[in-house]
Amino acid sequence: MIHTLLITDREIAYDGRQLTSHWIYRHFNLLGDAAIAFIGPCRVDLDDMVDIEDVKARAPIFSPKMLHVLVEFFSGDLHLTVYRQRLLMVIAGELLTSLTGRTLMRNGDDLYLPRPNNQSGKLSVSIATTSAISTLIHAGFNIDTAGTPVPTAGLAELGVEPVSFGNELLTRYAAEVADIWQARCKVRAVT
Repeated sequence: MIHTLLITDREIAYDGRQLTSHWIYRHFNLLGDAAIAFIGPCRVDLDDMVDIEDVKARAPIFSPKMLHVLVEFFSGDLHLTVYRQRLLMVIAGELLTSLTGRTLMRNGDDLYLPRPNNQSGKLSVSIATTSAISTLIHAGFNIDTAGTPVPTAGLAELGVEPVSFGNELLTRYAAEVADIWQARCKVRAVT
């Protein structure tokens, strides 16, 4: 079971340092596998990035306002967590398509809004990593896009209310993780 919490009482700035073991437990008292969502700006400087490809490209991350999703699992390795990350992004894409009627493109762990000028807007950032005791996922969905360093799209542009989207995304993701767990438990071994 994955515990979920949507934080709506304040904005929380994301700078990459939240992607550490027990951050969710220390700040929101959710012990064990957990997923939270909150709204706030995003500024991840190169020193705090875990995506080495972005560091090598000298591509820091900035968005004036995002819906952030943080997930921590206390089982599995990084390989499994990348699958869990991709599952989160697939669910987000499906949900956004159902809310807007617009088809998004997924490239790896990011979502894009196709545009007529072939200049797709990047809607999300996402990363999976590991700590000594857990694995972690961060996904950020642009709300506003002013000043972003690459062509972006945002939930505001799509007419999507971030709190409702975040709540539904957490609900669907937790249900999918639980369903996968049950599917694993209901089959017999073959010889």
